[in-house]
Parts: sequence; C-alpha cells; structure tokens
Amino acid sequence: MSTRRTTQIFCASTLYGAVTIAAALDSGRFGPADRRILLVTNNAAVPETTPPLDRAEGFERLRDRFDSVLSWNETISPLHPGGWTPRPSDLPLLQRHLRRIWDLGDDHVELALESIQVTPALAIAQLLPDAPLTVYADGLMSYGPTRNKIDPLIGGRVGRLLHLDLVPGLAPLLLAEFGAVPEAVPTEAFTACVDELAGPAATAAAGDGPALLLGQYLAALHLLTAAEEEELHLRMVRGAVARGHRRLVFKPHPTAPDTWSKALAEEVAALGAELTVEDRPVLAEVLYRELRPALVVGCFSTALLTARTFYGLPVARVGTRGLLERLTPFQNSNRIPLTVVDAVVPPLEAGAEGAAEDGGAIATDRLNDLVAAVGFAMQPKIRPELREPAVRHLSGPFAERTRHHFTRRRLTVLNLPGGIPLPRHPRVRRLARRALRLRKALRR
Repeated sequence: MSTRRTTQIFCASTLYGAVTIAAALDSGRFGPADRRILLVTNNAAVPETTPPLDRAEGFERLRDRFDSVLSWNETISPLHPGGWTPRPSDLPLLQRHLRRIWDLGDDHVELALESIQVTPALAIAQLLPDAPLTVYADGLMSYGPTRNKIDPLIGGRVGRLLHLDLVPGLAPLLLAEFGAVPEAVPTEAFTACVDELAGPAATAAAGDGPALLLGQYLAALHLLTAAEEEELHLRMVRGAVARGHRRLVFKPHPTAPDTWSKALAEEVAALGAELTVEDRPVLAEVLYRELRPALVVGCFSTALLTARTFYGLPVARVGTRGLLERLTPFQNSNRIPLTVVDAVVPPLEAGAEGAAEDGGAIATDRLNDLVAAVGFAMQPKIRPELREPAVRHLSGPFAERTRHHFTRRRLTVLNLPGGIPLPRHPRVRRLARRALRLRKALRR
C-alpha cells in the first residue's frame, strides 16, 4: 500500500525572503518532506528587465535547500504576477493543470507564502485549495494588522506566522484574527544564512567602520516626491557628517536612479567627506558583516532593526515624523513599520524629530499597547478586540509622547481618547463627520 508523497512549496519574491525561508528550514521550522520546491515570483513592474532572486548574487549558496526551483512568472506568462488572479469558474481546470505541470500528482502539498492578502500569494493559495498554509513575514509589516479582509476559506488555512524577531517582546498582529500562531525564526539561523552570502568579515575595530546610509525608493510608493526623497538622502549625509563620520557608504534601492547618488557625491564633497556607492545587489545584512559600520542610517527600513537587534550596530532614523503626518490612507500598511522605527530607533539629527522628548527606549508593554492602538485605528473592523488596549494607551500617561502616530480625525471617527468629542444625537454626529470631511478636502 503506497503512501502519498509530501511536497513543500516555498514562494519567495526577494532574496531576503529566500534567506528567511532557508533559515526556517535550517532551524527545523518545517517538518520532513519528500520534495521541496522554491517558487520564485518576480513582482517588478517590468519583470523582463529585472533579474529574479534566483539570479541574484549568492543565491546558489542557498540553492541546495531545495530539490527544484520553479518560476511563477513562467507558469502564468504572459500575465503579470501582481495583477492576475484566477476567475472562480476557471479554478477546477487551473488546479488540475497546475498539479500536472509541476508534477504534483496526488501529493500532499504544504505551502509557505508571503503577503497572502495580495497576489501572487493569494492566487497560488486558491490554486492549491487543500494545502495548509504557513505565512512567513520578512519585515516589520508582520507587526501590523492584516491590510484587508481575507476570504475565511483562505485565512482559515493559515496555521502559523513565521517571522524574524526584529523587536524582541513585540507581538505580531498579522493574521491573528484567524488564530495564526506567531513563531520566530531563530536569529542565529538567519545570520548564519547571511554569512553564506557574504564575503570576508570586517577586521576593523568596533566603531572604525563607515556610516552606512540605506536608500529607500519611497517615490515609487508615492509616499514622497522624487525631490523630497533626494532631500531625505541628503539629510542622511549631513546628519552622519555632523556626527563626525567622514567615510560614508550609500546603499541605494535597486530601482533608484543614478542621479541621486551623483547629488549625494556632490554634497559629501562639499562637506569634506568621502562617499562610496555600494552598487552590488546585495542585502544590507551582508554589508553589516563585511563593513561592520559604525552607524546605520535609514528612514523606516526593516534593515535598521536587523542592524540593531541582530548585529548590535548603532542605528539612527531620518524622516519618520514627516511621513507619519502625510501617510494616507490611515490604514496604509507602511504605518506600522514607521511606527515601530519611530518608537525604537533614535533620530539622527540633534533637536529634530522628537530628539528632545524621546526620553529613552520604550518599554515592551508600552510598545505593544502603542502598536495595538495604531493597529486598531488602521483596521477597527478586522481587529475590534484591540479597542481596549487602544483606549488604555490613548488615555494613559504615555499618550502625549506618541500622539504624532494618530490623526485627530481618525481618533474622532473611532470615538477614541484624543479625538474631538461628538454630540450623542445621530443627526448631529453625521453633520459633524461631514464637517470633518469638508475640512480635510479644503486642506488639499
């Protein structure tokens, strides 16, 4: 009597995600399997001009964790992974087709996916409807609520959330509405996988390395204009030089234009410092090992927290307060990463962005309440049980220090402490809300 073969499929769109999966496998976070497949998705706007992760520098050193590597882009070509989901009427046909072309037969399939609330992960989950799901989070968004409602037939299949323990003691909110159990990937396993990708470790004494500036392409997300993002990077340069750093390394976002690094070079020259632009498509964590930077500067990159927590490096933030004020809509999924970085990473510039009132690190219980309060304000219908910690935080003594994480309008609409008190009569409340909407429209 034959037994069914078990096939595990791991879906990844970035090298960072592939490293997280490799670390989870190395640390025994997945059970035994007859076959392991890495399913690569290239979600770039023009995938044809952007190399997929399995062609990235160092990937071959991770390759032996998997029996085969498949391409989702080739599977659904010429459709784009970020824009295609199967029509319900086509599902039975496509489910059989997928099992045939991937040689799955009647295998028992287990899926590990990222960002399950959007394509391509959502489409893959629909095409393998019997597969139990593990969602892995490769960044700070794991601490935020699920960005939109997920079909219970999908969400109910998620048994656990694998995540990096970027902020020890902070509980992830993602997918908790479905009972997904958060499970941390061991830090040692993650850094060991990074070591496989990196060159020789730095031999300089602690504090002798350069300042590493992490570029973020926020203009592509419409969070800043191109000119504002360039100014953000220039602020990183000025702040690092003001702290006494004369050797700077700038790691641009892979899709950032070259003109930005030229503007940085001119600014550094004017300040009498030295700039190196790291143009290799490597992870920031690889540079932490190779350079052992004396300071890591960024806006709200997850790499700030890996530097701080995993590598013990000094870190500093720039621009978080301005982005918190202008981030729209309030439920934008970048809000929790911004909130966490603003709360736990000190500002780069003296006297700017709350440097005076920071008053030291935020205790874990207060940070959990802050993140729960922001999470409730973002998704009150998905996570209504977070109202209690939200009220506790917003009515407590710590609320004034974190008021900039909330808008007065959002607090008012949700009837939370700090909002404008509204009359109890329903008609008057409707008029008040209409006045708030009109006021917001006039400010645009």
